[in-house]
Amino acid sequence: MIRALVLCALLPLSCTGATPPKSGAAEAAKAPPADETPVAPALLDPDAATATAPDDYAVEFTTTEGKFVVTVHRAWAPIGADRFYNLVRLGFYDDIAFFRVVEGFMVQFGLHGAPKVNTAWKIARIADDKRTQSNRKGTISFANSGPNTRTTQVFINFNDNLPLDQMGFAPFGEVTAGMDVVMKLHAGYGDGPPSGPGPDQREIERNGNSYLRRRYPELDWIERATIVSKP
Repeated sequence: MIRALVLCALLPLSCTGATPPKSGAAEAAKAPPADETPVAPALLDPDAATATAPDDYAVEFTTTEGKFVVTVHRAWAPIGADRFYNLVRLGFYDDIAFFRVVEGFMVQFGLHGAPKVNTAWKIARIADDKRTQSNRKGTISFANSGPNTRTTQVFINFNDNLPLDQMGFAPFGEVTAGMDVVMKLHAGYGDGPPSGPGPDQREIERNGNSYLRRRYPELDWIERATIVSKP
């Protein structure tokens, strides 16, 4: 039972079946319009995002709460480190929300504000890395919905979440500056369906930032993520 609860708490796709998708004219009328913000063509071509990351690199996140820095170590999880490097270089994490903030557990992000970008990346899965590090406080790992299903969503651990080690979540980096900023990210909406009333990931995929800004105005956001240097 504990394992099932942990799985539903972290795997972004495997537990969504508990809440049926909206349907019908009445529900469609309630839904906010999809975000049609223009996007760079490169964001729609995951197959071209295959650059090999440096052995170590740093990413600075400018957010609505301030700045923090993630240092990535390719030796920890090379496949994940390469995917994260390509996503940052493309600007994938610019102007997106910290849509899932669970106090005492983690903060999750990595769904794009433009639905067509989410569609392009939803099946751009990468193989699992062998876990070499523990999911201790401040480490960052990819979320998944089962074996070999990682795409774009990542999470930062608020605490030492060691049970996740046994489930194969492989940290590829760690917050090396600004963890106080990470800990201040807005957690008032709680977890999303089916565990709580927070943002619904399927609605983010379909309607992007327009859904989040309309329904969850207090969320914190990434304004820009930039590869700044080697640490």
